[in-house]
Amino acid sequence: MRILIYSYNYHPEPIGIAPLMTELAEGLVQQGHEVRVVTAMPNYPQRRIYDEYKGKLYMTEKKKGVAVQRNYVWIRPNPGLLDRIMLDASFVLISLVHALKGLRPDVILLTVPPLPVAVPAAMLGWLHRCPVILNLQDILPEAAVHTGLLTNKRMIRIFEGLEKFAYWSATKISVISEGFVDNLVGKGVQENKIVLIPNWVDVNFIQPLPKEESPFRKAHQLNGKFVVLYSGNIGRTQPLTALIDAAARLKHIPEIAVVIVGEEKALQDLELYRQKIDATNVLLLPFQPRKELPQMLAAADIGMVMQKENVISFNMPSKIQVLLASGRPIIASVPSTGTAAKAVQQSKGGIVVPPEDSNALVAAILDLYKNPDKAEALGKQGREYAIENYAFNTALDRYEKLFGEVSLH
Repeated sequence: MRILIYSYNYHPEPIGIAPLMTELAEGLVQQGHEVRVVTAMPNYPQRRIYDEYKGKLYMTEKKKGVAVQRNYVWIRPNPGLLDRIMLDASFVLISLVHALKGLRPDVILLTVPPLPVAVPAAMLGWLHRCPVILNLQDILPEAAVHTGLLTNKRMIRIFEGLEKFAYWSATKISVISEGFVDNLVGKGVQENKIVLIPNWVDVNFIQPLPKEESPFRKAHQLNGKFVVLYSGNIGRTQPLTALIDAAARLKHIPEIAVVIVGEEKALQDLELYRQKIDATNVLLLPFQPRKELPQMLAAADIGMVMQKENVISFNMPSKIQVLLASGRPIIASVPSTGTAAKAVQQSKGGIVVPPEDSNALVAAILDLYKNPDKAEALGKQGREYAIENYAFNTALDRYEKLFGEVSLH
């Protein structure tokens, strides 16, 4: 099959949807398909176009058999509302022109966010008379409204209209959690239009490794420490100050170290807060190269998932699958009725505690610190669950089957 993947994020961006769509595209190529990816010039998480891609309107490169069509985007490190509109508009317009330069696809897979990309993908689908599968990684604009990113009432109405258009124009909608299914059905989307395919993890790349031999521990003087690790996005949905509060209250146990890995700009604000409350047992580090991810996860005793209390059925952190595959127990400080809580509970690979509650975090960290057998058992259960439910080959087979089904109609 000729498959066109429309994804704003792609390799070499290190986190989020980029590694997932890269693995999917390359996996489909290995299965014998012809894959083309329409994407932006890499810019995440720094919100600056990477140096080697600067100064170009668009370009095409071949990566592991995938034809990658990259497009200029208007990106600013501290975007206001106008900057965000310009970002979406630049990608929509330039990518559509570039996407037309290629053979007719048999199927188009579109990832959201960003939501406006539903427009060029639908236009390509109509033009080529081919099915469009909408892959929802976050439910927008709900996520943006709940987190305070989108407050302008007129813009909210525009995005709600875009959301309805995206659901209406798609042949099928693939979602990553059961909570998303409920959310969409509640908005009037027909259930037979929705396909549940959870995000995956490469369980051969991410696997349990010896903790004390981890180069990450050695490099950051963490040998002999009980390491509580948060790694990933630091944004409006992740209340990392609650974790720093918990760390400050655990200072009397010198073995416990809290490590937060994320975007350097976001770390600056956390560093000010860390200094303010004198949380000397917190280590803040910039993102590590993706090839070092397994060793970084291996350095941890606990992997953290953090969400605010209003993040319920519109967001599912892909880090859950990664942490489970690493064989380390999870502490999920998330809403009890949300998609993340259900995923951790079903895996039996971690503990769920109330969000934005440093008391609960202190209790959960101490529980696993004092009960290493319990921590080890949770980690093993999580690893087994990841292999059974989140293996990449399972997801690849399901996407292949879905592509085959829609292209026959």
